[in-house]
Amino acid sequence: MVEKADTAEKPPLALVTDDTFDEMVLHSPVPVVVDFYADWCGPCRQAEPLLSRLSNSLAGRVRFARLNVDENEQTAESYGVYSIPTFIFLEEGTERGRQVGLLAENEFRTVLKKYFVSV
Repeated sequence: MVEKADTAEKPPLALVTDDTFDEMVLHSPVPVVVDFYADWCGPCRQAEPLLSRLSNSLAGRVRFARLNVDENEQTAESYGVYSIPTFIFLEEGTERGRQVGLLAENEFRTVLKKYFVSV
C-alpha cells in the first residue's frame, strides 16, 4: 500500500506590492514580517525556505510577506530599505524593528521574540 504525501495546504508566503502593502501588512490582524528582497539576490533566495518554515510553524500568529524591491520601489524607499535582504517587523501598522541580512533559523526566532513578545 502506498501512502499519500501530506497534501494539507500550508500557509504561503504572501507576496505584497506597493498597491497591496497597506491592506496586507499595515492592516493585518496579526504581526507581519516583511522580507524586502530581489530575485537576483543570493541571500534573499536563501531566506525563502526559512521564511516558509517559520510561516508554517507560526501560522495564525505571524504573517510572513515578501516584497520585491525592484518591482515595488515606492514601498522600499518609504521604509528606507537600501540593503537586501531586509526584514521589517510590523505590528498594528507600526514598525517594531528590522534586521538587515540573513540569519540562521534559531537567530531569526530570537529576533522574532524580541519584536513580537507574544510569539
